[in-house]
Amino acid sequence: MIEQAMILAAGRGERMMPLTRDVPKPLLKVGDSTLIQRHLQRLSAAGIKRVVINVHYLAEKIKQTLGDLQFGMQIIYSEEEQLLETAGGIQAALPLLGNEPFLIVNGDIYTDYPFERLLGIRNQEQLPHLVMIPNPEHHPDGDFGLDEKGVLKADLSERLTYSGLGIYSAVFFKDLPPGREKLRPLFDKAVASGQLFGELYTGVWSDIGTPDRYQAVIAQFP
Repeated sequence: MIEQAMILAAGRGERMMPLTRDVPKPLLKVGDSTLIQRHLQRLSAAGIKRVVINVHYLAEKIKQTLGDLQFGMQIIYSEEEQLLETAGGIQAALPLLGNEPFLIVNGDIYTDYPFERLLGIRNQEQLPHLVMIPNPEHHPDGDFGLDEKGVLKADLSERLTYSGLGIYSAVFFKDLPPGREKLRPLFDKAVASGQLFGELYTGVWSDIGTPDRYQAVIAQFP
């Protein structure tokens, strides 16, 4: 059973300005809770014991808000002196995560995906398992197709979008040089060798990437 997670929370949220001028995007509120605290509460309920959070933009506000304990889980911070992008941020946090698989969730998504479903996933090769969603309006072309065996492929006509949620392990990042690196090249390489797996989720999911998308989400909470 996977017992640790990482929340990606380092970004500047520039497309969300002016909402993120003084508040980092993961601390924006949806209803009576912030985006990141919603993740933490649901991770704890699913059985996660330890969470690593990477921080950069307005890092102190996140640290002061969350402290080192939330919902019974230990909170550890991976501080980035410069933004490292998604893959670079995960790689920089590997000394805190160790060799055991871990759940990854973007700090700026809103979803009701049942995290416990991911926590039971195990494979001997420790290959990534991604949660895919139907293509949202802002990403109509999608990322990869998903075959009947749960393998992600580049050559299928029906494509899906990566949700920012998945299971990873250190081995996936073993050849990545330190520094600023995106996830997509790693995905492309894994897809080419048939070593990227996934599932389709059709429930509630939203990328809080613009003020309009944020307003659409908070409108659900009168």
